[in-house]
Amino acid sequence: MLAFILRRLIQALVVMLTVAFIAFMLFQYVGDPVTNLLGQDATPQQRQQLRVDLGLDQPFPVQFARFIGNAVQGEFGLSLRQGRKVSALMVERLPATLELATVAALLGLLFGIPLGVYAALRRGTVMSQLVMTGSLLGVSLPNFLIGILLILLFAVTLKWLPSFGRGEVVMLGSVSTGLLTADGLRHLLLPAFTLSLFPMTLVLRLVRSEMLEVLRTDYIKFARARGLPDRRVYFGHALKNTLVPVITIAGLQLGSIIAFAIVTETVFQWPGMGLLFIQAVQFADIPVMAAYLCLIALIFVTINLVVDLLYFAVDPRLRIERSGSGH
Repeated sequence: MLAFILRRLIQALVVMLTVAFIAFMLFQYVGDPVTNLLGQDATPQQRQQLRVDLGLDQPFPVQFARFIGNAVQGEFGLSLRQGRKVSALMVERLPATLELATVAALLGLLFGIPLGVYAALRRGTVMSQLVMTGSLLGVSLPNFLIGILLILLFAVTLKWLPSFGRGEVVMLGSVSTGLLTADGLRHLLLPAFTLSLFPMTLVLRLVRSEMLEVLRTDYIKFARARGLPDRRVYFGHALKNTLVPVITIAGLQLGSIIAFAIVTETVFQWPGMGLLFIQAVQFADIPVMAAYLCLIALIFVTINLVVDLLYFAVDPRLRIERSGSGH
């Protein structure tokens, strides 16, 4: 177990260093921070002095080492667009993105798993076919189109829900949340459902295929031969083993939801990190772009590590294989 964790930690460190290198290269080849900070009218002496102050006159390895050291401390300099510390901007926007991604992931699991089980147990029925057809639409349609259609229906036509913004929020210490206000929940429904549709359909189709596979195994046939009721066979034995690969997919999808919330946040003008990143790209705000890349990579690496550990704990076959290989 310890060797497994150490191996995963080394892999995570390599990934983070690679992403940090890519983010650092943005400073080298995308725009000129001196020009962005001083403008075109600065004198050569002012430019040189700023390059010395920023450490841009140092050799490449020294600059990269300093960048890594600052990144470990969560420091990426000042936003070229807003003139504020990038770390402060990230801390402000992170709760909104995590709130949206968490609710979207929960919706994906709460609807995807039961619908997948239903589609497997009622295979061939009209409702099962409708569920699978709907899952194809969810996989095929892009997020921005789904979001626009939902806004047109529920915000413009029916006027039931707001079409943009986060609504009223409350502060829990230094963290803002809209989950505790009615207005915040109303603003959250459309973007959360839009963002949850793809992982929901992915989980649905995975659960259905795994459930059908498990139902054909010998131990399920043996459980039925013992006279166990269908409910216990389906939910006590089949579903439990079906959820093992779902853990991996659900964990990785949470990272994807956070990373790819950019489109949904832009459509609904949700004040999260994705919208901040889009604005940074438009204005070539390199410190914000670099911080976003490193933060998303850290989230992916952390989630992947947790998923691997959960997979190791849930599936006894992995423990048996590793103990056998150790001997």
